[in-house]
Amino acid sequence: MSQKETEAKVTEAQSAALDLANHSEAERNDALYAIADAIEDRSEEILEANASDVEEGEALLEAGEYTQAFVDRLKLSESKLESIAEMVRSVAEQDDPLGRTLEARRLDEDLELYKLSVPIGVIGTVFESRPDALVQIAALSLKSGNAVILKGGSEAAHSNRILYEVIVEAAAEVPDGWAQLIEAREDVDTMLGMDDAIDLLMPRGSSAFVRYVQDNTSIPVLGHTEGVCHVYADSEADLEMAADIAYDAKVQYPAVCNAVETLLVDEAVAADFLPDLVERYREANVELRGDERTREVVDVDAATEEDWSTEYGDLILSVKVVDSLDDAVEHINTYGSKHTESIVTEVPERAAEFMQRIDAASVFHNASTRFSDGYRFGLGAEVGISTGKTHARGPVGLDGLTTYKYHLEGDGQLVATYAGENAKPYLHEDFDGEWIPGRLADEE
Repeated sequence: MSQKETEAKVTEAQSAALDLANHSEAERNDALYAIADAIEDRSEEILEANASDVEEGEALLEAGEYTQAFVDRLKLSESKLESIAEMVRSVAEQDDPLGRTLEARRLDEDLELYKLSVPIGVIGTVFESRPDALVQIAALSLKSGNAVILKGGSEAAHSNRILYEVIVEAAAEVPDGWAQLIEAREDVDTMLGMDDAIDLLMPRGSSAFVRYVQDNTSIPVLGHTEGVCHVYADSEADLEMAADIAYDAKVQYPAVCNAVETLLVDEAVAADFLPDLVERYREANVELRGDERTREVVDVDAATEEDWSTEYGDLILSVKVVDSLDDAVEHINTYGSKHTESIVTEVPERAAEFMQRIDAASVFHNASTRFSDGYRFGLGAEVGISTGKTHARGPVGLDGLTTYKYHLEGDGQLVATYAGENAKPYLHEDFDGEWIPGRLADEE
């Protein structure tokens, strides 16, 4: 696609965003329900396109360019499509994120200020191989009244094209151009320069890629980087619970960013905890790498310094024995990616200390890191998991795709009245109230 064609798509999305922002919740929900139905109705077509991507991925797997976990992320099935359709419906069923009065303040009698939630505008997204990511991002953007530019990975090109076609055709009642699909790497560079038309960029990928985006654009960036997540089995852990959590966090779905990559084990329980768990991992074909102290307890490969900061995205796990909770916290804050961290302990005070001291978007007590997910959090879905601190953090759902603006309802007031020697004081009284267009005029 030429630079001009990409720019035209972004410009069309910018125009559509202004229109979509004023569509009612019912109109946006109807479009989402239509998308969900269309995904199910056209499942055979979608699976046929997906099979082409998987076939190409398996060829690259045999050539050593892809991992099995990477190829698994590409695969769709009837049950997966049913889950995707249900996800779209769950987004429709979420409360409307738009038009909510976030604050109401009376500056003076008949002078009332309202802070209202509104769409961000045009969102540019770049995401990885999972085809369902395109549907999640599009659904959340539509519900929140945003236009969206979608750039998926080339490994899922056939799947992305058919899913985009299904979505756009099904959502025929909302403004044309609200969703745009781009495919070439050059198109991403074009997006990065369009700070006059794109309001937010959301790249999902490696830290290096996110840094590239941040370094080459003046558009605000909400980055979804890798997940180097940890489970810490504390000295006061229920070891059976800790084993179940550590196993689930790695084996249930190893290819995603909320899977655990490093297991930390307190030295006080290492000898009792590790042997049975290691055997369990081996039965699930998990490759284990341990520090010297781990290898004194169980027979595993040696871990390197690089392992502590690596997102494997596969059935590989590094294990480290630590002296204390302090050591666990220091290790995580040094090597973690600020994604999701979990402690297993029966002592609430130790859990609280861990959760307060860890610098991460999500911190868990006695739960698998795999719960770090927009759908599981009750957000309907997510456009990504932000490991930064502004403007959204953790799983980014509908609220993360809104901003706000101020509405001031007056009755002819002038700033001069509140300035100078005889200035009238402001009331600045917060009150419970919803903005209703022209309410003060109606009351007269």
